[in-house]
Amino acid sequence: MKTEYIKLIDTTKCTACRGCQVACKQWNEMPGLRTKNWGSYQNPPDLQWNTWTLIRFQEYTDEKGGFKWLFRKDGCMHCTDAACVKVCPSGALHYAEYGTVGLNPSLCIGCKECISACPFDIPRYNRETDRIYKCDLCYDRLRNDESPACVKSCPTGALTFGRKDDMIKKAYARVKELGGNANVYGDKFVGGTHVLYVLEENPKVYEKLPRNPSVPLTVTIWKDLLKPMSLLAAGGVIGGSFLHYILHGPKLPDEPGQEKGGE
Repeated sequence: MKTEYIKLIDTTKCTACRGCQVACKQWNEMPGLRTKNWGSYQNPPDLQWNTWTLIRFQEYTDEKGGFKWLFRKDGCMHCTDAACVKVCPSGALHYAEYGTVGLNPSLCIGCKECISACPFDIPRYNRETDRIYKCDLCYDRLRNDESPACVKSCPTGALTFGRKDDMIKKAYARVKELGGNANVYGDKFVGGTHVLYVLEENPKVYEKLPRNPSVPLTVTIWKDLLKPMSLLAAGGVIGGSFLHYILHGPKLPDEPGQEKGGE
């Protein structure tokens, strides 16, 4: 694996300009779909197969009655222990050399196992193509020593990109500077994510942000325990069959008169 990289999202610097949202769609050549007004500045209402980056708008009133807007850039967290990679049967979802989670759509069989497994509710399914889609952290740009399109487009410095250790240090230094309820989100679960947040408030305040995301127990039991055991069992059957062949040779047709029930 090459040097691991992290995208750091400082929500306190985000102005919800949605430049990152547009840049992501343009770079990945995703089509726009017509949406309807649903009473929020947030558009579209949620991540879609053609929208891999979304700025979430949230009205928040604190304990003292103070009102503020909370803006959060939502998208794939690129987990180190990624549930989507664990359950993908075709290899479409895989770990890239930068520590990120890549996607090869041509290998996707549309089983949608990753959708139910992901603790962040990220992969989106397109019925027309029978495939899932999600952010790959602009893998094609990383290979050419370019930062992700969303980071490149951010005018306020809310998005930065760099080596894993450097970004973690930067995140905690920023939280110390902010004080109050500020905290770092993303480095303490699923093996650590390659997208980190500096949050102004406690994680439980933010909509659609799980407090303690983890790989579902059913996935862990199947992939780490039952599946290896089933492979060993299958190997035992094959090995036993081979040993029987070596010791007794192939099964030959019965001679005349030796059929079951014959005289």
